[in-house]
Amino acid sequence: MKIEKYISELLYRYQCVGVPGFGAFLCEWQSAQVIAAQNSFVPPKKVISFNSHIKNNDGLLANHIALQEKISYENAVSKIQTQVVFWLEKLENKESLVLENIGEIFSNSEHNFVFKPNTAINYLTDSFGLAGFNSPEIARENQIQTENTSEVAPQIEKPVSVDTTVEEETPVIPLNGKNRTKNWMKYAAAVAVFASAGTYGYKMYFDYTIEQQTSIVEKTVQEKINQKLQEATFVIPNPINAVDLTLEASHTEKYHVVAGAFRSKQNAIKTMNDLISKGFEAHLLTENKYGLIPVAFGSFSNLTEAQNLKIQIKAKDSVDAWLLID
Repeated sequence: MKIEKYISELLYRYQCVGVPGFGAFLCEWQSAQVIAAQNSFVPPKKVISFNSHIKNNDGLLANHIALQEKISYENAVSKIQTQVVFWLEKLENKESLVLENIGEIFSNSEHNFVFKPNTAINYLTDSFGLAGFNSPEIARENQIQTENTSEVAPQIEKPVSVDTTVEEETPVIPLNGKNRTKNWMKYAAAVAVFASAGTYGYKMYFDYTIEQQTSIVEKTVQEKINQKLQEATFVIPNPINAVDLTLEASHTEKYHVVAGAFRSKQNAIKTMNDLISKGFEAHLLTENKYGLIPVAFGSFSNLTEAQNLKIQIKAKDSVDAWLLID
């Protein structure tokens, strides 16, 4: 049985899909991008990564397989273990492991797993139907305008006979070529100003729409994470003794980069002090409805600042950092 099919199905709905004894596939939301060098636009999407250190069984994959295959939960766990053994043997033999619609995993010279995601699949359901496109560069030509010098052509008078009736001639108003050129330039300048205003207004509307979609997606993901945290258990060896501590007033910032959530207040304080010693503005957040106390690296009122800190922390300090939205 190829369990990558069921992993792919779950990645559309969950932020983290763990494979017991092997690792976990993580989803991170990425906003729309404009690649100027290629004149192309890429819609928002989920970026898939792999963490081989998360090997615990959260029951998500096994329960999904049991429902789809109509088998028992224990039988589903057994099938997953069989597949994992096959994968590990293949990687130990320096063979590449290709998971359909997910990506490719191989072992490097340091015996670490390297994951190359399949970028052709977009697991962000809000972007369904949206595809990247290329916009050809607009070629602009410099128009050289010259003033027309009007030359007065000699007029040849026709002889008028005495018997011929002379009709009134319609007066001809001479046109000034220089004035026409100036009027044309005024109209062109006015059109350019209105076009620039329209382009700027569209950009503001587009940026606002992307920010609104970002907030909705982050909120949805956070609610799913809170559901999984209800069954989570965090254990830290040698917890410190109970300390009386008066918590500061709750932060007004709504975006928090979280290091972890703890049932034990002492363990939460110990983690906070450890982060403070490393230079972070760490603090405790309000206990949530599941009885867990989150510890934040930092809190922000701006979503972009919070995402930037999360990216820095995941790259240098902790790959388990995640974003909490109040």
